[in-house]
Amino acid sequence: MSSRLFDDQDAFEPASRGARADEGYLFAGEPWEQTASEPEGPHGAHRNADTDEQPRRRRRPVPAQGAHAARYAPSWDEREGYGDSGELPELDEPERRSRPRPTQARTGQTRSGRRAAAQRARMRRRRSLVLLLALIAMAAVGFDLARGSRGVILTGDPAGQPSLQASMPEPIVASSPPSQPEAAAIQPTVRPAPVAVPAKGAGTFVYAGGTSKVFGTAGTLRRYQVVVEKGTDQDAAAFATTVDATLSDARSWIAGGKVRFQRVPQGQAHDFVIYLATEVTSEKMCAVGGLQTERYTSCRLPGQVILNLTRWLTAVPDYGAPTALYQQYVVNHEVGHQLELGHEACGGKGQLAPVMQQQTLGLKGCKANAWPFVNGSRFSGAAVA
Repeated sequence: MSSRLFDDQDAFEPASRGARADEGYLFAGEPWEQTASEPEGPHGAHRNADTDEQPRRRRRPVPAQGAHAARYAPSWDEREGYGDSGELPELDEPERRSRPRPTQARTGQTRSGRRAAAQRARMRRRRSLVLLLALIAMAAVGFDLARGSRGVILTGDPAGQPSLQASMPEPIVASSPPSQPEAAAIQPTVRPAPVAVPAKGAGTFVYAGGTSKVFGTAGTLRRYQVVVEKGTDQDAAAFATTVDATLSDARSWIAGGKVRFQRVPQGQAHDFVIYLATEVTSEKMCAVGGLQTERYTSCRLPGQVILNLTRWLTAVPDYGAPTALYQQYVVNHEVGHQLELGHEACGGKGQLAPVMQQQTLGLKGCKANAWPFVNGSRFSGAAVA
């Protein structure tokens, strides 16, 4: 080499330093050279054979190449000359402690890591928000279910038979004052469910077949037939079953011991016929006897009990009871006319309505009632002229 890093004295770095030189380190810009004649001390330090003195360390070795070479590499002026003494000039403290700036590749890795971390943080916040919204929705649904379980939903079917939803508790019916008779069939106030009812049928009728048992134990036997207008999608047998169940009930007219009933088929002797007809047909039939129903009410003519199909399936507004109870009422009311009974008035606000009251036209403050006998006694009101 053209210049040496030390003065005339032969001084060497420790063996460990020499090992680093083998790996390509520089000492003040030139590679480290080690010869076989340079002895190694007992502790890995090279000593001067003439003076037996430890050589003074001039500078730290720096990497020969790579990112760390610039950290300890002398400036251009320092490479040109080192002064008369031959010693290396000392670097300023800031230069000695300075650190290399990150390379472009390392900077790119850092920015990518930060972007990934920010994205993960955003995903965590989104998941937390979704979870919070789901919990709020579940709480709202649970509150609605808890609140809805306290009510009763009453539904009706086309046949007029109400049904309570299985998951709902049974309604609680307030009892009447002790001074008033109680009707076991009174139900909570409900509005009839909308039902599509034909206004007009074929004008002809189909009879229910079969003969029923005799209902009642004493009194005059009254035989009846049951018919349904064609084209109304109503079953004559089902209608006959409802009529039979009403007239055979212990609260119906047979409870007085003056009359018995029996249903007979077409072609047999009978006392009257119970018709289920559309509003158009029933109006025409009632008008024959001089009665004006305005396609709304039912009527009775001698030997004919004519029931309005619309009222049968939908009852009347504000009746305060299920459609099934209204059906029982209208059968007992019109059959009561067949038994020569007239209209009766409501006895007072909050009392049961007499079965012969025109409940289709309004309860007048009374409670809906389908039966002529309540608690084993005849329940009636004042006669209406």
